[in-house]
Amino acid sequence: MNQLFGTGVALATPFDKDLNIDWKGLENLLNHTSGNGVDYFVVMGTTGESVTLAIEEQVEVLEFVKNHNSSNLPVVLGCGGNNTKDVIQKLSQFDLNGVDAILSVTPYYNKPPQEGMYQHFLAIAEASSLPIILYNVPGRTGINLSVKTTLRLAEHKNIIGIKDATGDVKQAMDIAKGKPEDFMLISGDDMLTNAIVAIGGCGAISVISNAFPSIFTDMVNNALNFNYEEANRFTKQLMDIDPLLYREGNPVGIKHTLKVMNICENHVRLPLVAASSALQREIEKTISDIM
Repeated sequence: MNQLFGTGVALATPFDKDLNIDWKGLENLLNHTSGNGVDYFVVMGTTGESVTLAIEEQVEVLEFVKNHNSSNLPVVLGCGGNNTKDVIQKLSQFDLNGVDAILSVTPYYNKPPQEGMYQHFLAIAEASSLPIILYNVPGRTGINLSVKTTLRLAEHKNIIGIKDATGDVKQAMDIAKGKPEDFMLISGDDMLTNAIVAIGGCGAISVISNAFPSIFTDMVNNALNFNYEEANRFTKQLMDIDPLLYREGNPVGIKHTLKVMNICENHVRLPLVAASSALQREIEKTISDIM
């Protein structure tokens, strides 16, 4: 498949006041991001609140994105979990026509050893009709997919990359040093994207690009073209807003940002709750400084 270079937007899933999916809000978000430079959509990732959407809702969201993809961007589907058999079964419930790859998170809660994670992803890769992108996010899962295990998995023909959200640039450097040439190293931390690209990364799967796609894609594209001075200028525009997006959980911050920008409402499903009044004020002030 073609490599997924540039900016993948980890799409939020808008809800209405009754916490049903807000299809108009999702359409607004698709138009906002695709019209301002993102390179591909990532559906049902962390930012999409996939863990609180029923499988039927996840299927509906994927179909909606495919049917409203006016720019014909590549689509990556998030599908992971801590029960290998269930992940494989879940994949079979989606219509994967029009989907380019699967993003699959490391197994959480049961804390498998490295060999267990290797076997988990091997089984998914063997069962999947689409290529797999590993997703390593120790801050959420409680485990770290090691460099050694990542490079073992990178040898599999159906495992094409990793979204690295470890925050550990040294680990990313070790992956970049040892990986096959066509294995994609994708930043999972918006503010570390320039650093990841500089060591051989191909872009980012991004939260902040839901709200600021133009600034973020300009940042990534400049980094990919080795213009790091300009890339860092765009990074600095987003540095103040970025930590606010995660202060009370993701996607709480980005959803309030999208509300301020009149793209969708800021409703989230329990156990998340909407941004506190204090955080709302801080986000609103910071947005005004950016705009």
